[in-house]
Amino acid sequence: MRISDPKIVAALPDLGVELRPGVSMTEHTSLGIGGTTDLLRIVRHAHLPELIDLLGAAGIPHRFLGGGTNVLIPDGELPWVVLQLVRPQPDVRLEGNFALVDAAADLGRMVTYCAKNNLGGMEGLIGVPGTVGGALRMNAGAYGTQIGPLVREVEVHRAATRRIETLRGSQINFEYRHTSFAPDDIMLTVQLELPSKPFREILEGIRICNEKRRASQPLNQKSAGCIFKNPPGGSAGRMIDQLGLKGHHVGDARVSDRHANFFINAGHASAADMLSLIAEVRERVRRAYGVDLEEEVIVWKG
Repeated sequence: MRISDPKIVAALPDLGVELRPGVSMTEHTSLGIGGTTDLLRIVRHAHLPELIDLLGAAGIPHRFLGGGTNVLIPDGELPWVVLQLVRPQPDVRLEGNFALVDAAADLGRMVTYCAKNNLGGMEGLIGVPGTVGGALRMNAGAYGTQIGPLVREVEVHRAATRRIETLRGSQINFEYRHTSFAPDDIMLTVQLELPSKPFREILEGIRICNEKRRASQPLNQKSAGCIFKNPPGGSAGRMIDQLGLKGHHVGDARVSDRHANFFINAGHASAADMLSLIAEVRERVRRAYGVDLEEEVIVWKG
């Protein structure tokens, strides 16, 4: 999707938006997969409602992209423009045990910054890639840690009202890899309440989690993290592994040899390759175990 109307192009700078035409999403996703479209980088968040109204009035569909670490984007010319927040400086502000964090902030850097100020509770999130907003949307978690219980307030652009609203943490339903945000809601800032801990204690927790990740995950390969959610009481990766599917591939889309729930782009995989691999593995698990695996990766569909 390209923005061809010169009036819309001329209006974008006044809304704090940078237009980057014809961008390949392979450059903006951890899988290195995705087609091309115009990218709108939002510098001034307060004008987001006006931007959404402008695009809607012009009949220009849009999708929002965070850090691009948990998403599979189609190939070819995309039917939407893509919106992305620009990370401001500073992106984390601390007041006592509260951290006000911009949604575009890198999750790992935020955890480290808070740790250096003796604020913990997020040790398990240190190796989870992506932005704070993405972690919030998916209620990201690992090694006994989830971000949801730490959330006190979220500033969000609500798709239903096309306004920026502030929600209390108690107004948000946090579940396993799911929240009550609408798919088109855009998180802007989040306030976290974090427990005080000595930096050395936090650092030790981070070290243990990092060692576990290095031992079990393909950290140096292109992936979107876990492809499937774990079913209740089970492990998607263990089931896929027990079926002997490590290394199984469709084109350059491959089940990781290190972690069977990580599917990697081993070269020049297309979205079609990855979708075929996902469908094949899901069907093999369904036939063998009677379990219908649910995707954890977000698949953009037209």
